[in-house]
Amino acid sequence: MSFATCDLCDAHESRLADGSLRVLAPMFLGFGKVARFSGPATTLKVFEDNALVRATLETPGGGRVLVVDGGGSLRCALVGGNLGMLGTTNGWAGIIVNGCVRDSDELDACDIGVRALAVNPRRGAKLGQGQRDVPVQIAGALIHPGDWIYADRDGIIASREKLA
Repeated sequence: MSFATCDLCDAHESRLADGSLRVLAPMFLGFGKVARFSGPATTLKVFEDNALVRATLETPGGGRVLVVDGGGSLRCALVGGNLGMLGTTNGWAGIIVNGCVRDSDELDACDIGVRALAVNPRRGAKLGQGQRDVPVQIAGALIHPGDWIYADRDGIIASREKLA
């Protein structure tokens, strides 16, 4: 995978201006072995409940990026080591969590890219509440299902279409 978010922003300044390319605010920590990942977004909107996160990661990822809007809650984790392994095994390119993760050492051993706001040892509920494939607002950027996500050490960007 050869892209740099800096280069993509430079090459597509007109898209930044018209809003079809958005830069997420720099507030995410990186986990997992994969520092650079991209793919079309699958979105979830949940709050302190990770049952839908698990159910989604149990499906074939096909190189997609799971974008989880956890409402920015820092009270519990929505992704941990087991879910990181599920994502790896099922071909997800990455996971972005507007919330917390846990099992950070286990996540760092997974062949997947993970971004999250913080770490919290408490697990989330398993009630199955939430929505899938809805627009989500994360870190100042609106992300629609199918938007292309690009993440590297310099940041995370979302585009309405695949960038060259």
